[in-house]
Amino acid sequence: MPTHSPPDWSQPERLAQRYQSVRAATMARAAPLSAEDQCIQSMAQASPTKWHLAHTSWFFEAVVLQPHVAGYQVFDQRFAYLFNSYYESLGARLPRPDRGLLTRPSLAQVHAYREHVDTAMLHFIADALPGADRSVHTLIELGLNHEQQHQELILTDILHALSCNPLLPPYQDAGASTPSPPAAILPVQWLGLPGGVVQVGHAGADFAFDNETPRHAVLLQPFELADRLVTCGEYLQFIEDGGYRDPACWLSDGWAAAQAQNWQAPAYWLAPGDARRRSQHWQVFGLHGVRPLQADAPVAHLSFYEAAAFAQWAGARLPTEHEWEAAYAAPGVRQMSGHVWQWTRSSYDPYPGFRPLTGAVSEYNGKFMVGQLVLRGGSCATPAGHERASYRNFFAPAARWQFSGLRLARALR
Repeated sequence: MPTHSPPDWSQPERLAQRYQSVRAATMARAAPLSAEDQCIQSMAQASPTKWHLAHTSWFFEAVVLQPHVAGYQVFDQRFAYLFNSYYESLGARLPRPDRGLLTRPSLAQVHAYREHVDTAMLHFIADALPGADRSVHTLIELGLNHEQQHQELILTDILHALSCNPLLPPYQDAGASTPSPPAAILPVQWLGLPGGVVQVGHAGADFAFDNETPRHAVLLQPFELADRLVTCGEYLQFIEDGGYRDPACWLSDGWAAAQAQNWQAPAYWLAPGDARRRSQHWQVFGLHGVRPLQADAPVAHLSFYEAAAFAQWAGARLPTEHEWEAAYAAPGVRQMSGHVWQWTRSSYDPYPGFRPLTGAVSEYNGKFMVGQLVLRGGSCATPAGHERASYRNFFAPAARWQFSGLRLARALR
């Protein structure tokens, strides 16, 4: 997928336009939500929309403005404690599970905070940035990509919050529409890839997070990759075949999680007869509310454990992240981004020779490289242009609230 071109630092007006565009896109994602919606935190792993709006402003204030703009006046000294996420080097912070307690500052005050930071950032970009050290340019570009990550989290986090409301209200009403007839699910086409030594990791001058580097060689065995994602209809077959009742399909930790949390279907699926929206058929809750299950749509909101169980049931496996990247532009491959993040069988580890960024942002990725699995691609909630072949998303294996699905792989026979 295309990404934005590397910024031309000799033209600060272009960076200013990009800055304003990204910041406006964040506000647009929050716009359908009431002040009450934007304050709620439905689980410790999620954050209120209002917190996302403030945190992304705090990032520019703490990482760019305070260290690099002489005389900069912070909007409110107390906000550093409220809106720091996990940067130990930048001071104490509110515990993550308590973010939903922030009824104050008000949403209007958070908007004023964003305007304060935006004014200072645009003055800095116009007046001081052209002569600043290139590392400052890099911090601003990191801040913009960081904000795009939070744009995605605004949608995934509010979807979880709304799913906890018995009314199952939509994030945004799509208006009246005529349901399309179900499409036939075309058989998977298996794409053979020869393996061998391939180069993986980010290449080129475009932006990349530090965890995508350095580019390096890996050895792959010959393998086959499904040309498309697993669909809701196929996953329903797994359910109806007793997949959630058969421990033979599951990894030990996954079986324990499924039993402990009583998983019977992907997150946000409503079984026939569900009291919240009675129907004789399966339904799915999403950003536009409750809709009939679309058999040909990619299945979403799966944990790694569920994805691995389905692959076992299907006589296949999940691809490694390097197999996925090697196949990114292969002839015939489809749905590599823009639908769901795709679980891989790769643990989230540093690449050989990995070096984190310096300063406070050294904490951005490296310290999370344990106990998590890599997802590749990008979802319907990922901002346009934020996807790329080398992007490494990561979550704990039991996480289900993301737009996460799967495609199958298997050894080449």
